[in-house]
Amino acid sequence: MTLIERELREVWNALRHQNSQRSNVLTEVRIRNLRGIRDLRVPFEYPVSVLAGPNACGKSTVLFTCACAYRVPGRGPRDFVPSALFPNFKSSMTQAADTSERTQLEFYYLYDNERISMRWTRGKSWNRSFMGRKGGEQPERQLYLRTLANLTNPSEVRSLLQLGRRDLEETQITDDMLIFAHRVLPRRYERLSQITAQSRDLLFAELEGTNEARYSEFHMSSGERAILRISKDISSLQDALILIDEVEAGLHPYTQQQAMLEFQRIALRNRLQIIVASHSTVVLESVPSEARLFLERDEDTAEVRRVPVYRDILQKALYGQSRDKLSILCEDEVAEGLMRGILDTVNIEAGFHHDDIAIGRDTGVDEFPGHIRALSISQKMNDFLFVLDGDGKGKEADLRSVAAKYGQSVALLFLPGEESPEVWIWSVLKERADEYGAALGDAVGLAQRMQRIERIVEGGVGQKDSAKTALYELSIELSRTVPEVARIVGKQESQSRNRDMAELLARLQERISAWRQL
Repeated sequence: MTLIERELREVWNALRHQNSQRSNVLTEVRIRNLRGIRDLRVPFEYPVSVLAGPNACGKSTVLFTCACAYRVPGRGPRDFVPSALFPNFKSSMTQAADTSERTQLEFYYLYDNERISMRWTRGKSWNRSFMGRKGGEQPERQLYLRTLANLTNPSEVRSLLQLGRRDLEETQITDDMLIFAHRVLPRRYERLSQITAQSRDLLFAELEGTNEARYSEFHMSSGERAILRISKDISSLQDALILIDEVEAGLHPYTQQQAMLEFQRIALRNRLQIIVASHSTVVLESVPSEARLFLERDEDTAEVRRVPVYRDILQKALYGQSRDKLSILCEDEVAEGLMRGILDTVNIEAGFHHDDIAIGRDTGVDEFPGHIRALSISQKMNDFLFVLDGDGKGKEADLRSVAAKYGQSVALLFLPGEESPEVWIWSVLKERADEYGAALGDAVGLAQRMQRIERIVEGGVGQKDSAKTALYELSIELSRTVPEVARIVGKQESQSRNRDMAELLARLQERISAWRQL
């Protein structure tokens, strides 16, 4: 584990602990009939959340909805309201107009340790209600919203250039507000300053050791400007809601990871709630699984829904980190152990490097249809192989039909046997206890050990649950994990081509050969 990965896990645990003690949190939003979203609930279970998914799946809509949750101190009554963030165009001169059905935005909060809710509803105009709460008022909270507004619009550049013709006020950015930028960016700043005229401002930076050479935002990269702006804007906020769209824009992957670490540190220090939208797998992997909010839009119904958190192998494939790799997805850790053992043999025979194939696991075959749908939409199916347990053959037709719906074919592989991997592994170990005793470090007593465990396990070891219990007990006695035992069995069975392992190996090698020729 790298230093930054260790630091991330430390801040995750600290934020989880603090989250249970917070008194002001936006806990959930619900969107009905807006921008093609029929009915979508998005919960926020961790103080720093990442909205992810393909283009046009609703990430920015969710982010802008969150911006309507609070009355913001010091801002006008029309700044953070649906009519400003979701405007409608109408013209009496033409037929051009935005139309929509009755839209509702619901918000659920923990506010001053009280659970409350609020709803914006659009009829002829937008109106607030408090869902049965008499005398209700919209909660108040500081809010920061950043979108992809950079100095690329000529009118914006001209407007800022006019600052030089007006009376200016220059202020220094304090050192504590530079901490965020110094930790994220590879540069060291001697000082930062801001010139202000009316409501516009411009940042100037001075690097260490440059003899006071200064440069403005016009000469900064988009990533540097974004980090300096965010650092200046949020470092002094307390208990605020921070919303950032396309947080990775202009940032190197390492800088993205460092930025997410610092976002979580400042969230911990200043009790901030931060929600960002991103297409970056680096950003996703920088928060814990409960903070990863995946959205997708169904091609047939156009419905937007929140999908389960993808395992790392799916996540990397969908976000471009599994290019030039064959990805293999198993049902659980036992199946993954078997496949790793098989690949210990196949990789050598096929001349593969261990990095050529990515292997992972999920929570079971019931999750596979959703993954096949996502991979089909993203045109990633050619690089994927789904491995089902031996008792999963009845699911084959359903899985193939999901892929066929999108004009794709799915590569399926079934583990040996007609039952669960645990039952099959146990039967193999029992049948050749003498052979496996040496491999498992129990050259003399493996058969007796297994017989004793079978007597203890109620009902024998013919069913999945009983086999799982027996295998778990055996692995403890052998000072190994169940996946380690499975890997040893997978490797030895693939080397000897015993029983129905030969068919599995033939199909696996066919799949590898076909993938290599793509």
